[in-house]
Amino acid sequence: MATICFQSPSKPIHNVQPKSRLSSPVIAKVSVFKPRASVQSQSLVIVTEPKPVFTSVKTFAPATVANLGPGFDFLGCAVDGLGDHVTLQVDRTVRNGEIAISEITGTTTKLSFDPQRNCAGIAAMATMEMLGIKSVGLSLALHKGLPLGSGLGSSAASAAAAAVAVNELFGGKLGNDELVLAGLESEAKVSGFHADNIAPAIMGGFVLIRSYEPLDLKPLRFPSEKDLFFVLVSPDFEAPTKKMRAALAKEIPMAHHVWNSSQAAALVAAVLEGDVANLGKALSSDKVVEPKRAPLIPGMEAVKKAALEAGAFGCTISGAGPTAVAVIDTAEKGFEIGEKMVEAFLKVGNLKSIASVKKLDKIGARLIKSM
Repeated sequence: MATICFQSPSKPIHNVQPKSRLSSPVIAKVSVFKPRASVQSQSLVIVTEPKPVFTSVKTFAPATVANLGPGFDFLGCAVDGLGDHVTLQVDRTVRNGEIAISEITGTTTKLSFDPQRNCAGIAAMATMEMLGIKSVGLSLALHKGLPLGSGLGSSAASAAAAAVAVNELFGGKLGNDELVLAGLESEAKVSGFHADNIAPAIMGGFVLIRSYEPLDLKPLRFPSEKDLFFVLVSPDFEAPTKKMRAALAKEIPMAHHVWNSSQAAALVAAVLEGDVANLGKALSSDKVVEPKRAPLIPGMEAVKKAALEAGAFGCTISGAGPTAVAVIDTAEKGFEIGEKMVEAFLKVGNLKSIASVKKLDKIGARLIKSM
């Protein structure tokens, strides 16, 4: 049987050990920015250092569903209502050109206050470097709305909110592609060099990553007149991205490559046509990644079966898991499907879980308050 080498665009993953809060903030100084990827025909560095247009901003970045079944590392979308907040302000107690993390609240307090070891801090520094910020010091407060290791793009939400906060504070000089590059610097150090969370977290909607070098992002517009709902069921179980990526095969059969390619193409067509039924069908059809990861999440296979039997158009693992995601075209039916999925997690996986029904977030990371 023919095989192909299966290599994701991931760069080495660094294991970041969380630190307890320090008595005083750790301050990181920005340096010359050398991105891991490039944006074709666009400048990454602002020639003239911009001045702050606000003294403080607050931003939000949504949760994301990466892979969408057959689209490993190149397809993702944003979901409404869940996400992280960043508050960023000019701080005269922080040395010019540097950033400090002042506070971390929300679903976890295990994150490092060292900006060089924190998703939000890394992305903020990368954005400062792109803008050439040398004359202002900043302090950042992070509020986590997403749990770690949930499969909902927790690290990407922090990175996206931070990158957009820095950009907005200095007048929004950078475009989405540059902000995704800043977020990728964070993702590369935490969960791997992949943009299928950070791109939709910043851009909103569905996003196709056509290439990484140069970075080429394609927004996929789901028709506004069509209804699409995501049923998200998150069990009380942590699935670290590093562990879940390590479970993947290095080589796959050519037949599986052809199958997954056709299903990913079908999923893109379904998104553009607003065909939720066929979107779900493609979502459920992964033969490369899901078969390796599902056995590592107790009850996942039973949860998928329960979702489909309850009427979901499709179901798969969200990102690296453990959250399961199903799609449907009505919220009422979505809640019914969620109940069955929660029951399956408990009965077969012995895991408690929480279900929610969410719409597509078409906006992405955004400014919600400024002073």
